[in-house]
Amino acid sequence: MTGADDGERTGPLEGVKVVEIASLAPGPFAGCLLADMGADVVRIDRLGFSPRFASDLLGRGRRSVAVDLKHPDGTAAVMGLVDRSDLLIEGFRPGVMERLGLGPDACLLRNPALVYGRMTGYGQDGPLAGAAGHDINYIALSGVLGMVGRAHQPPTPPLNLVGDFGGGGMFLAFGLVCALFEARRSGQGQVVDAAMVDGSAMLMLPFFGTRPSGLTGRERGTNLLDSGAPFYDAYETSDERWVSVGAIEPQFYAELVETMGLDPETLPAQMDVATWPDMKARFAEVFRTRTRDEWCEAFAGRDACFAPVLDLSEVDGNPHSSARQAYVEVGGVVQPAPAPRFSITPGRVRLPPPRPGEHTDEVLSEWAGLTPSDIAGLRRSGAVG
Repeated sequence: MTGADDGERTGPLEGVKVVEIASLAPGPFAGCLLADMGADVVRIDRLGFSPRFASDLLGRGRRSVAVDLKHPDGTAAVMGLVDRSDLLIEGFRPGVMERLGLGPDACLLRNPALVYGRMTGYGQDGPLAGAAGHDINYIALSGVLGMVGRAHQPPTPPLNLVGDFGGGGMFLAFGLVCALFEARRSGQGQVVDAAMVDGSAMLMLPFFGTRPSGLTGRERGTNLLDSGAPFYDAYETSDERWVSVGAIEPQFYAELVETMGLDPETLPAQMDVATWPDMKARFAEVFRTRTRDEWCEAFAGRDACFAPVLDLSEVDGNPHSSARQAYVEVGGVVQPAPAPRFSITPGRVRLPPPRPGEHTDEVLSEWAGLTPSDIAGLRRSGAVG
């Protein structure tokens, strides 16, 4: 696929209408996931707002209406959209939407079947509910950050993947669709309280289970999956690139050491934790003897849990990704294709990211039934733009 889909929506969420109050990172990501799956997402942008980036891909697939939410006519215009919506997404601190007159009680009174999604860092209640924070703070509190990093080194932030996107936007989207299923069955909407500290904690579920076994819980960077094991790490090659190995199972480990040219008879037991530091040094020495591409050729066809570490500029040209069409070009920008995949109702990128307010007239006419004269009056009053 080389561009946005201008045809009919075919995704599994076709026909679902979503109002998204513009916010940062996790809320827009949830809106993006819903739009990729066919939902008609309308983003409410602030008047005079300019995107931080020229191409904010989190905004793809939806239309934009620019509204002054502090203007009573602007609030009324948004309520006109809420009346005809299935889902609402907001990402303000607790109490802000209520002060704007757009809180869940007001919205559900007008649209009882509405699913009202709230995206915050610390949740709607608790002693930190009103505190400022970012991804790094939420994953610190949930135990994620303390487990990520090399031995004897400070914790390493894993970008903002765990809090904002994995523990935030994805859990919000999941919660919205679950509540939508219930609303379609019962006719009753509800509030979805999605907190990044909760979602990132949920992502830690398997590690709580492995603590009693000793597979996790030792010092950071000395455990099985945190770079402690020599067979689960990234190594530099002779051309200053990197490769990854993840040969946990014995049969894959055997393939790994054989392809590296090591004699298994001279190696300690794979799970002898005391020998891991020395083995890591030995693995590093071996991998520095060839280039990344030479190692790729050596491991081709081998079941050794090996893969090159690719830069963002390389990922779309990878043979596997190319074969699966895992990346698409929309508006001249290469980006990940919608996921997951559906055999009957595939997701599509319908539109590139909109300019704030690009679709104001179109959406207010189509969703709220306003006439050109009505919209012109809202413009004159400064309620919309």
